[in-house]
Amino acid sequence: MSLVRLNIKGISYSQTQNGAYALILNEEEGDRKLPIVIGAFEAQSIAIALEKEIKPPRPLTHDLFKNFSDRFNIVIKQVIIHKLVDGVFYSSLICEREGKEEIIDARTSDAIALALRFNAPIFTYKNILDKAGIYLKAEEKQQKKEDLEEDIISEELLRDDIEMFSDDDGSDYKKMSLEELKELLSKAVTQEDYEKAARIRDEISKRK
Repeated sequence: MSLVRLNIKGISYSQTQNGAYALILNEEEGDRKLPIVIGAFEAQSIAIALEKEIKPPRPLTHDLFKNFSDRFNIVIKQVIIHKLVDGVFYSSLICEREGKEEIIDARTSDAIALALRFNAPIFTYKNILDKAGIYLKAEEKQQKKEDLEEDIISEELLRDDIEMFSDDDGSDYKKMSLEELKELLSKAVTQEDYEKAARIRDEISKRK
């Protein structure tokens, strides 16, 4: 069976499962999307890995796995979404240590969170994409492209499971200098307030 490479297109709230998220993957050489329902923790971990300007001061679980693997010279070479049963995707980590390859079973959400940290490619089999892949309508495809290519991480995602500052609506950021914003961004990341950091990051991006 032939493999199809996938890229992460975006993350959004799941419309079918309360408290879950939909991870959208798209085939690299085609228009089909592969939506996968994942949990809030895994969604946040993927979001933080995608966001280059936000670095947690302490390692998340997937960061810890990466640090552990680096210490023992284990490399994840690729991730393969290899099976779909009753709506559940099954994945494998293709790992290598000292020239020896090993295959490890993993939940798809964990596998993708780790693939991002190892810069490993993500694949699925063509028959799985044929079965579960979807085409977006033309107008939806254009809107998705414009929205997600600019910033695939929504503030709603980074807000999940993070303490909120209800009186912080971002209006004061417009009055701050670029240096003040960068200093505030650093403090927000240190305090692990990623939702606030996301708003500050967005204000900084507007000025570049």
